[in-house]
Parts: sequence; C-alpha cells; structure tokens
Amino acid sequence: MKFRVFATFVGPSLLLMFIFIAAPLAAVFWQSFHVTQPVYTTVVAETCTPGFINQICTTESRIQLELDEDGIPIRTTEFVGLQTYRSVLELDRFWAAVKDFSWSKLMVIDFWKALRFTLTFTLVTLPLVIGVGLLIALAVNSAAKTVRGQIIFVSLLPFIITPVIGALSIRWLFVGDGILTAFLEWVIERDIAMLGHAWTIELLMLFYRVWHVAPFAFVVFYAGLQTVNNDTVESAVIDGANRIERLRYVVIPHLMPLIVFVSLIHLMDAYRVFEEIVGFRSQGYVISLQWLTYDFLTPDETGNRAVSSASASAMLTMVGIVIILVPLLRKTWRDHRAGLN
Repeated sequence: MKFRVFATFVGPSLLLMFIFIAAPLAAVFWQSFHVTQPVYTTVVAETCTPGFINQICTTESRIQLELDEDGIPIRTTEFVGLQTYRSVLELDRFWAAVKDFSWSKLMVIDFWKALRFTLTFTLVTLPLVIGVGLLIALAVNSAAKTVRGQIIFVSLLPFIITPVIGALSIRWLFVGDGILTAFLEWVIERDIAMLGHAWTIELLMLFYRVWHVAPFAFVVFYAGLQTVNNDTVESAVIDGANRIERLRYVVIPHLMPLIVFVSLIHLMDAYRVFEEIVGFRSQGYVISLQWLTYDFLTPDETGNRAVSSASASAMLTMVGIVIILVPLLRKTWRDHRAGLN
C-alpha cells in the first residue's frame, strides 16, 4: 500500500485521537504539576459614625478578589511539582496509619478509601462477569433453536439499560420500604436498612455491575461458541471426556482470546466506576477514584475548583489502569508472538 493511500485512511483517525485523547491527556498531565488560583488583595476600609464632634472612625481589613480591566478575576499559575500528588495521597497520614497498623485510620483518607473500593469492585466483579456470561452462553447454546432468540433478547435487557437508570432501579428496590426490602423484612420478621451500611451498599453495587455487564460477556462468548470445531468436540466425546472435561480442555482454550478481550474491556471500565456511586448515593459510605476526581472539580463555597488535585487524581487513576492491564497485555503479546512463530 502506498504511503499516500495509507495516510488517507489513517490520518483522520490519528487526528481525532490527538484532539480528543492525546491533547487532553497532555493538558491534564501539565495541570497536575501546576496550581492555578485567584489573586486576592487586602483592602483597608474606613467607616465613620455620623456626626462631627463625636465622630468615631474605625478601620477594618477585608480580603477581596483582584479584578482586571474587564472585571474578570486575575489568576496565577505556579509550578508545584509533586506537591499536588502528595496532597491527594496525603502521605503523612498514610505513613502514620501504616506505622500504627491501623486500617481504620487508613480508610478515613479519601484517596486510599477510594482505591480500596475501586480495586475490590474491579477484581471481584471480573471473575463473576466472565463466569456468569460464560454460563449464560453455554445455556443458550444448548437450548432449542426455537427459543434461543427469546432467551437472547431477555438476557440482553440489563445491558441495554442506561447505567445510572439501572443503578437507580436497583436502589429503589431496597431503599426505605422498597419492594425487596419489605419482602426481606416480612421473611425475617425484623426491620432492616439495606442502604444504611457500607458493606450492604457495596454488595448491591457489585450485584448491579455483574447484572449489567454479564450480558456483554454472554454475547461475546456465544459468538465464540459458534466457531468451536465440532470434530474436536466429537473426538473428545469418543475418547470418553465428560461435559466438564470438554469445557475445560476444548471450549475454554478456544474461547481464551475472547476471555482476555472481555477482561481488558471490563477492567478498564470497572476501574473507572462512577455511575454506581451516583446511582446508589453512596458518597457517605463508599467512594471511587473516579468519583474523587469529580469531587475535586465540584466548586467550593467561593466557586473555586481544585483542578490541580483533580488532574493528579485522574493521572493516578490512569496509572492504576495501566498496572492492572499489564498482565493481560503481556499474555496477549506472548500469544501474538507465538502465533507468528
């Protein structure tokens, strides 16, 4: 292929990737090392009481924003190096908690509290999503052809629902006197608060993520099952392999590239968990790294946003995503090299 033809096809994609990915990423990286803040000036104001002979004057100092000629607040940008990262990580409090072997002290630090939940959410839901998706795919593949279409349609419904709407739906089932909460209270004959404890909220969020994402894994695995070599399966049956052995030694090795693909997609998406935090309103109990970045960008009483802290939090989130993806990427690269050889 000539370079001109190649550039014609690839150029637009590279341009869009630069505009929407590379340039914003570079800006966030730059902002994480700089602090932009408004300039305040101290103004001395004198106030006097009415009268002439007994007039009393007092002076007071007030701090106000410094404005330019157009009335826009003046802001200054200062390079602070790694100070923003130290502020987000709160290293002093972190090392104090480590020295005291105090898990409770560590969990009151926002970043480490968010990191703990993000890792738990990502690593617990991953095997569940793959396992549930594979079980549904095997069940549909074994079902009669006359009902496969209906089963596939029903199975895909959770994946079609908007994430926030789905999270709110699950929450409404359990919040207060929700349908499922009322049913559980009737069964155990005692009052319960499903959304009143951190661990119950986490369980509901884990359940929702698996319920919402497993259909995606199911579709991918079901498509992969259609390409399994029937001759290999029949040979395994003739050799006396039972259903579990055929699954372990024939089906799963054949689906392994798809399992790696689903794992990559899920890890990248689950590590950026945000919709569940908003839908379940769990900020008082459970937060994630993505929500922490959003919280930094929320204006305070004076209307200022901690853009530098949000940028540092976003960069740390990206570093975490890269770290958890490295094992799968290395496996993919090794399989690719083996295929070339």
